Amino acid sequence: MNLLRSYNFFNPSECQNKIHIIGCGAIGSTLAENLVRLGLTNITIYDHDKVESHNIANQMFRAIDIGKYKVEAMEDMLNDINPDLQEEKSRFKIVADRYEKQPLYGYVFLCVDNIETRRSICEDNKFNLNIKGMFDFRMAATDGQCFAVEWRKNHIEWLLSTMQFSHEDALEETPVSACNSPISLVPAIRNCVAVGVANFMNLVQGKPYKKMIETYTFTPSINAFDK
Repeated sequence: MNLLRSYNFFNPSECQNKIHIIGCGAIGSTLAENLVRLGLTNITIYDHDKVESHNIANQMFRAIDIGKYKVEAMEDMLNDINPDLQEEKSRFKIVADRYEKQPLYGYVFLCVDNIETRRSICEDNKFNLNIKGMFDFRMAATDGQCFAVEWRKNHIEWLLSTMQFSHEDALEETPVSACNSPISLVPAIRNCVAVGVANFMNLVQGKPYKKMIETYTFTPSINAFDK
């Protein structure tokens, strides 16, 4: 893959650790596309869902992907972006199933739409010294939050402290359409993911990064916090 436009700013060889993307919906699919365009190939993506027609408006999928497993559709798309992935079968993997406590190491991106699942993954891995960093994305209709922590005790406890609410609580705060479907707008998703990926690049390169970033796409504004 020709990385002329980004190589001098971010060399993918600086990231020697595995990347796990858990969830391949609006955030996960956009995140995977961003990371592959940076030249990263040591990635595993988990998702058990298939592409539906309503996914096209705010996720990376195309109409021709409807009916496919999301991870399989992403594999096709990412191979088109970077054909080198086809030679990286031992590094680039898809799991067309739920994440079920498979071993995690390196960098973990939580992109599922259930806070209880995310909290459970963090709690299960509190003492997993093979994890380098954990990233968590949370979206509303027009704003989002991205969290980033190096995986050590005080950071783990802080991240868990931000997850002390239920899935039902989150749904009550989520704007819905007249058809009672959650509103999820593509500009807000792209904005949140872009900021989160930039934060990840900083962490990998040993540069200052923010533990929490709030994005307000239609204001527009960004707030960043160290804790």
